[in-house]
Amino acid sequence: MTAHPLDRPIWSMLTGRQAHLAEGDARALRIDRGYGVFGVAADIGAAAQAALAALVPEDGELWIVEGEPWPVPAGTREVKRAVLAQMVAEGAPPARRDGEPAILALGDGDAAEMAALAEHARPGPWGPTTHLYGPFFGVREDGRLLAMAGQRILVSGMAEVSGVATWADCRGRGLARALIGHVMREMVARDETPFLHSYADNAGAIGLYESLGFRIRREVHVLVLAK
Repeated sequence: MTAHPLDRPIWSMLTGRQAHLAEGDARALRIDRGYGVFGVAADIGAAAQAALAALVPEDGELWIVEGEPWPVPAGTREVKRAVLAQMVAEGAPPARRDGEPAILALGDGDAAEMAALAEHARPGPWGPTTHLYGPFFGVREDGRLLAMAGQRILVSGMAEVSGVATWADCRGRGLARALIGHVMREMVARDETPFLHSYADNAGAIGLYESLGFRIRREVHVLVLAK
């Protein structure tokens, strides 16, 4: 049986639609350092694990996301482990609601504000060029970027909703819901099925995603490595 691309999302990403962002070789890969911290090995064999260890930066982290718990390669140390709920959208995306705010496309000119919002809200790893993963959208009020959402991992026929972030003083206004719905509609218009990852113990976020049509597909495991 052919493995599902989301069983090994980073491998599918860096050997498929986003191979142009990959550093490394057939044994192990990591994403361009400007985009983020994700890495992956071909397997748990010694050669692949050594190649993966070589991709861990001297002064930073490498994040492994796999369907099963991953071993710690020799020469590295475990910073943390976590379990994610991997969720896939079912059915039509949610329709735009009356009263939702205007949603704007974001780009290079918004990068500094996007990075500041990501630093505040911690939606996941963020680097200096993370905003270039693909379309990002935001809500502004009186010139201020209040919230944003976009995409990250691309696999065959599917795109990941990511970078969902809202300033703390702007939460409770439905901004994340509006932005996620917009991103989902954009993906479906491109014949892509939206998916996302949430920490498995974040019941509030999972409830929001379920209300937007996402359903848990499986759990996946994060391992953060450092030298």
